[in-house]
Amino acid sequence: MEQRNQVFENVLDLVGNTPLVKLNRITSKFKGDFYAKVEAFNPGHSSKDRIALYIIEQAEKKGILSPGDTIIETTSGNTGFSIAMVSIIKGYDCVLAVSSKSSPDKIDMLKTMGAKVYVCPAHVSADDPRSYYEVAKRLHNEMKGSVYINQYFNQLNIDAHYHSTGPEIWNQTEGKVTHLVACSGTGGTISGTAKYLKEQNPNIKVIGVDAFGSVIKKYHETREFDEKEIYPYRIEGLGKNLIPGATDFDVIDEFVKVTDEESAHTAREIARTEGMFVGYTSGAAMQAIKQLGEEGEFKENDKVVIIFPDHGARYMSKVYSDKWMNDQGFFDSVNAAAAENIQYIK
Repeated sequence: MEQRNQVFENVLDLVGNTPLVKLNRITSKFKGDFYAKVEAFNPGHSSKDRIALYIIEQAEKKGILSPGDTIIETTSGNTGFSIAMVSIIKGYDCVLAVSSKSSPDKIDMLKTMGAKVYVCPAHVSADDPRSYYEVAKRLHNEMKGSVYINQYFNQLNIDAHYHSTGPEIWNQTEGKVTHLVACSGTGGTISGTAKYLKEQNPNIKVIGVDAFGSVIKKYHETREFDEKEIYPYRIEGLGKNLIPGATDFDVIDEFVKVTDEESAHTAREIARTEGMFVGYTSGAAMQAIKQLGEEGEFKENDKVVIIFPDHGARYMSKVYSDKWMNDQGFFDSVNAAAAENIQYIK
């Protein structure tokens, strides 16, 4: 194995160039080869490091950000952590409006990284003054010298992945990728990556993963915003109750919806079968692969890339907590038995 003797100036030099890892056991019954783009290898343990660094550096180049300024953002947790990390290195204050759907682990991490955190109710409309979108806007208007990143409607969100994730996947697969499967929240990851890949080969099929309770899949199919699609769901960082401007629907071929429960169990299955401790949205992306595989989507020579957005450590109080799973009604007898791997010796 190649020895790496690099010394880095700071953690920001570690953003990007994440590994592509072949999946073996969990995909064994499906045709084709499947590869996970493991974004937990970023220093902030998620794909959001890419957009945080890119957007902030672009703002610096344009003179929008100056030393001592305050960066404000809405986040389900991962973007906030990444912005807080970049802010520490570059010398900015960080204020985050966070959805109450975010796990306590994520909120504690944000606080530990020096961010000031406002926890806002998750199940209110986007234009409600208590929503994390509106709270962030209010804080931006009240704070002089603040910059609101606004990842949901920021073209730079797409550009960050166009210039990094897309080229990495193309190079790592030697141009042989046939499918990209990725969760869609803000839409920046899937849109920027897909845009680059389709410029190289327009036949690459791009499949977005959406949640039941979100409006994105129906909007992609009809271009109509249907409030009747909206209801509470548990997966963080996936789906939306508004239409994000950072989603380029034209580069996405179709969307697949997944349930909270199946996604949670599939996240655990990835850990048990592939040895990868990944987050809730990785379980959702893998659940979409299962559904597509059972429908006969994949062929023998396909090379399918699935983006695993973050690390499982962010979900210890959720999908990796037996109590939380039980409280959600997610444990049947089979899954409950699989979880009973701890014995206390008295």
